[in-house]
Amino acid sequence: MRGFFAFAVLLLAVLGAVIRVGPASGQEPAAVSDEYVWKLPKGFPKPKIPADNPMTQVKVELGRYLFYDTRMSVNGKESCATCHRQELAFTDGKSRAVGATGELHPRGSMSLVNVAYGSVLTWSDPSQRTLEKQALTPMFSAQPIELGMRNNGDDYLRVIASDPRYAKMFPRAFPGEQNPFTIANVTKAIASFERTIIGGGSPYDRYHYDGDDKAISDSAKRGEVLFFSEALSCFRCHGGFNFSDATDFEGRRESPPEFHNTGLYNLAGTLSYPAANTGIYEHTQHLADVGKFKAPTLRNVALTAPYMHDGRFPTLEAVLDHYSSLGDRAISFDARLPRVGLDMQQRADLIAFLRSLTDEEFVSRFAAATPPSSSSH
Repeated sequence: MRGFFAFAVLLLAVLGAVIRVGPASGQEPAAVSDEYVWKLPKGFPKPKIPADNPMTQVKVELGRYLFYDTRMSVNGKESCATCHRQELAFTDGKSRAVGATGELHPRGSMSLVNVAYGSVLTWSDPSQRTLEKQALTPMFSAQPIELGMRNNGDDYLRVIASDPRYAKMFPRAFPGEQNPFTIANVTKAIASFERTIIGGGSPYDRYHYDGDDKAISDSAKRGEVLFFSEALSCFRCHGGFNFSDATDFEGRRESPPEFHNTGLYNLAGTLSYPAANTGIYEHTQHLADVGKFKAPTLRNVALTAPYMHDGRFPTLEAVLDHYSSLGDRAISFDARLPRVGLDMQQRADLIAFLRSLTDEEFVSRFAAATPPSSSSH
């Protein structure tokens, strides 16, 4: 009996200690860890995450709301999602993007498919290396206007700070900050959401990673052989798990991103490309860089027409026509591009392979869709 009594006393003492070190009356209990748990497709490495913007679930969800929030635009009708529609693999289906004021942009909206792995984030600006920095461009750029945010974003911050949902979400996403409603935190949240836009469940993935021999057609299998052949060398610019050479991830040795001249123009004069679209030459001023653009991912490429930086090709067939004709034209282009033509069967096979890269589940995934009761149009 004495042993039981002694144990009871000890238990009460321990409980008392626990109670004493718990939160004071009226205080919130300590927050449960909100670390984001990656659920990556087979063959996909972990994305690189900036040290000053760790992934958390609440931050991702906040970024999702902000991504679809039209109050970010000068006209109150546009959001990030306007130019990056989920059903189109986060593009907009236009040859060239259109800003909130109706201004036509020189280039099309790039797909956000697997943007977490992008070593560079735009068609032709080598300096855009992080999603946090890149987000500032559509928000504040004036030439051309995209979302058209003004007054350093102060008006927008006042609006979202008065939103009851954001009043709860921002402090949770950025705990310990006296004023979490800042443009820096807006971009951090959006970047966190964008890093979750990962697609790797296409028929080709089931064939390649899961060993499902029936996942793709015989035509697509022949197209895969063509794609990775030395004769066509498509893989040299669109290689790896993301089908792009502008790819980075955790553990990868850092190297400068590559850009390519695909022989779209051959204008007379010093510059062979039009002034509004000279590629990375606009930033480097090196003549050798005229016409060099990023090689985008080919994942979900069947959904991202029209193609090329200026949307000049409406179909994949038109893209193949262009590459098949390069060997017969006196024009400068990347030495890695194919110089051989394709017969009708080869064209059909290659396109079947490209279409097998479409992840149907990805373009309807609820976690990336417009959130409920958001201020989107």
